[in-house]
Amino acid sequence: MKAILCKEWGPPETLVVEDVVGPKPGPGEVLMDVHAAGVNFPDTLIIQNKYQFKPDRPFSPGGEVAGIVKEIGSDVTACQVGDRVIGTFTWGGFATEAVVVEERIVHIPDAMDFTTASAYVLAYGTVLYALKERAALAKGETLLVLGAAGGTGIAAIELGKAMGAQVIAAASTAEKLELCLQHGADHVINYEQDDLREKIKSLTDGKGIDVIFDPVGGSFSETAFRSIAYGGRHLVVGFAAGDVPRLPLNLPLLKSASIVGVFWGAFLRKDKTQAQRHLDELIQYYNDGHVQPPVTKTYRLDEVPLALRDVIERRVTGKLVILPRESIDA
Repeated sequence: MKAILCKEWGPPETLVVEDVVGPKPGPGEVLMDVHAAGVNFPDTLIIQNKYQFKPDRPFSPGGEVAGIVKEIGSDVTACQVGDRVIGTFTWGGFATEAVVVEERIVHIPDAMDFTTASAYVLAYGTVLYALKERAALAKGETLLVLGAAGGTGIAAIELGKAMGAQVIAAASTAEKLELCLQHGADHVINYEQDDLREKIKSLTDGKGIDVIFDPVGGSFSETAFRSIAYGGRHLVVGFAAGDVPRLPLNLPLLKSASIVGVFWGAFLRKDKTQAQRHLDELIQYYNDGHVQPPVTKTYRLDEVPLALRDVIERRVTGKLVILPRESIDA
């Protein structure tokens, strides 16, 4: 099979495409023919040895794939050879074949194509866990989404609206804000041009934000938190800006507000029963037409370094997807 390999820690340009021996599924594992693989921000970290998980090299980055079950290991009951499925893991996805543990397999709805499927579970699963379990977002509350035009940002807009929230989307360009409006945002803020606090004050009639969804970090985290409502919840999802904020702890004290961590991977491992309910709920949201993963660009397998560079340079709106079999057929 063909795979993108990280042989040395470094930027995307150090990755290489090679022919490697294909994996075999062990007990409780599923071998997939990968037809599409979603690109996510952690993919840019893991190749630079900046992620919390440190795989042995060489390895292939890529944490979510969609394709067809090619072979199943012993004791697998959740799927059969030939099934269309989504698989998630920490690495191993930017290849033409991948092995996934059975419990991380999700069947693809009939109406969903492989490209869309590969951009769904990680972003929307993270958001559902954040809004439902960690923030207990209630109907009628106000949700502020930072970095709103990214994959998790669009997911937060769509799921926030489906849960009955008023959604304010914040992003850095008019193009990105237009995408947010297309996916259901009630209001938008250009935080490169607008005064974020003043706009929030105006849009909420001075009440502030009930829930902040923050996958960005950096300087905007504290600015947003200073506009949080009494009893509000600030969801710490990631640090795409590169800087981890240092929030003065008198701020949550004064508002009786909460700073809430969101680590979806740990949730999957520690509460498997509830995690499966979430996955079932995600499929229902899609079937009911509440969500539409925003795939904005696709790449061949040999173009993975370009895709990851676009993510690092924050040139991305929506989700990027790798189509590994395009390289073979070309």
